[in-house]
Amino acid sequence: MTEGNRVERRKARTRAALVRAAQGFLASGKTNAPVLEITQAADVSNGSFYNYFESKEELWQAAIDAALESAGDFLDSLTVGLDDPVEKFTQSFRLSGRLFRLEPELSRVLLNSEAAAFAAAGGLAPRSRRDIESAADQGRFDVDDADVALAIVAGSLLSMGRLLLAQPERDEATTVDGTTQRVLRALGISADEAETLCSRELPTSYRRGVHAAIDPTTQPPA
Repeated sequence: MTEGNRVERRKARTRAALVRAAQGFLASGKTNAPVLEITQAADVSNGSFYNYFESKEELWQAAIDAALESAGDFLDSLTVGLDDPVEKFTQSFRLSGRLFRLEPELSRVLLNSEAAAFAAAGGLAPRSRRDIESAADQGRFDVDDADVALAIVAGSLLSMGRLLLAQPERDEATTVDGTTQRVLRALGISADEAETLCSRELPTSYRRGVHAAIDPTTQPPA
């Protein structure tokens, strides 16, 4: 390995440490944390922060983007064999809802930074828009304004997430699948089809695979 490669790998590790630390602060709602506290949590020198980010706001956005893009990629991997955009949307929404219990820290990043999260170029929102527009183009969704449809979907997901985290005794599957049915009906799917779509089996791999997908550093070395 050349010296240049070692330097680049070290830089990548430092940046990733800062992003992971930022995700922890976002999850706890501590967006006013000073740079010194962030670098201490990341176990990197305070002076190195501005080698990677111009401001805390840029770091917060990077942290949100990284978390949501990882989650989005993982959900995409579980819907790759689905051709019907309505079925793909349904499965993604049902799996996204289950993430609130499976990945509470990621969920709190999303809930505490919802405006930035849904303005992100990557992650859950653009994937949801993709499926909404595809289903509308095929006449499966009754949608004439994708922005309004996405607002309905995002608002439902976030409200459901807050409920699941606030009420740990609440049944997750009933809440998530019931909410998904209501969202589908708002998008023009009949009650019977919505119930059928939400009764289908979910991929068995999502529970064991999601954490490793979102935080690859937790995987055991090969």
